[in-house]
This record gives sequence, C-alpha cells and structure tokens, in this order.
Amino acid sequence: MKNFIYLSIISLVFISCGGGSDDPVTPPVTNTAPSVPTLVGPVDNKLCLNNTVSFQWNRATDTENDAITYQIQVAKDNAFTQITKTFDGAENAASFVLDKNTAYYWRIKATDAKGLASAYSSVFKFYTSGDAVVNHLPFAPELVAPALNAVLNAGTASLKWTASDVDTADALTYDVYFGTTNPPTAKIGENKSEKALDAAIESGKQYFWKVVVKDNKGGETVGQVWKFKTN
Repeated sequence: MKNFIYLSIISLVFISCGGGSDDPVTPPVTNTAPSVPTLVGPVDNKLCLNNTVSFQWNRATDTENDAITYQIQVAKDNAFTQITKTFDGAENAASFVLDKNTAYYWRIKATDAKGLASAYSSVFKFYTSGDAVVNHLPFAPELVAPALNAVLNAGTASLKWTASDVDTADALTYDVYFGTTNPPTAKIGENKSEKALDAAIESGKQYFWKVVVKDNKGGETVGQVWKFKTN
C-alpha cells in the first residue's frame, strides 16, 4: 500500500511539473512560390528600331523573403518552341542582340532560393526593325476559345482568336484550317476579316485547328495548332 502511495505522489509531481507530452509543437513552415513578375519593356506590339533590345520587368515578391532569381525566355514563336535567348539572374533587366526584321515573344518566371517557381508571366511580343524594310509580317495569332485541350459537347464549336500587326495601318484577314488530323488541312474559312468562326463537331473526337494571319501587303504568318476534344 505504501508503495502505491509513493508511486501516486511521484506521478502527480511529474504531471504538475509539465513532464507530460502536451508541450506545443511548432508547425512546419510551408514554402510558397514567388509572385508572378510583370513585364515592363519592350511593351507589347512594339517595333524596336534597334536589334539590341533591352528587357525590363517588375520584381516578384516572396512571402518568406527568400532570394529570388528570374528566367527570361525570348522566342521566335508564341508557343516557345523556338527559344533563341534565355537569361537566369537576380536582376530585373537583361539585354540581347537579336536578328533584324524578326518577330519575337518573351516571358519571365521567378524562382525562390528553395527552388519553387512562379508561373510564367503574360507574353509580350515585339518586332525588330530591318534594313530598308517596307512591310512587317503579322504577329502569330493568339488563342481565345475554346481553351487548349478543352472538352466540348457535340454540336457547334465557336472558334475565336486574336491577332495584331506592328504595322497598325495594315488590314488583316484570316484563313482557318480545321479537322481531325494534325496538322489540319481542310480550309473552312478564307480571307475572313472576323476573328471568329463556327465549326460543326461530332461526339467522341479530337479536333485540331490553326489560323493563318495575312496582311494586305502580301505578308502572312502561320499560327500554331490548337486542339480540343468532344464528349
């Protein structure tokens, strides 16, 4: 009986002195990606008179105040399959010598010291001036709808896009190719001035489409292939 009393007293001493396992545990710190940088210059749709082009963007922020580095990509297509220049560094500016009389597209992402990256920024496009160039080709068309890899119901798909030209006085028209083969070869719209076209679609198929942008001076730019599926 005495032993039992001694053990009870010892247990009470341990409990009253905080010897249990109820001490607060500090939760682990969760790392978050930096914010997406915003592009400053060259501004969208700019004609650069010099082919030495300076790029600038606003710095990203990081919740944990980690050091941030930036990656810039400069490409000759808006799908960034033809990347010509890249840069990784802590500064928010870079300069490259580029080809003359060429359309370029650029974007930025930020990465923190723990390796977590933001999404890429929006894409800006510009044109470098050439020697005695009279006409510049239109920029590649940009997808509006349906979203890439979207799933639609059978019936009618409303195809929508946008396009621009650094020669702002040029009139643009569009040829639209559409079908179930990649790349699509059936032209369902020709010399259209509108940036939209309806196409009949059947269930259980994958569709591919692209737009060719043409200006009124004989210049044309072939866009990338976009795709979607039907239920």
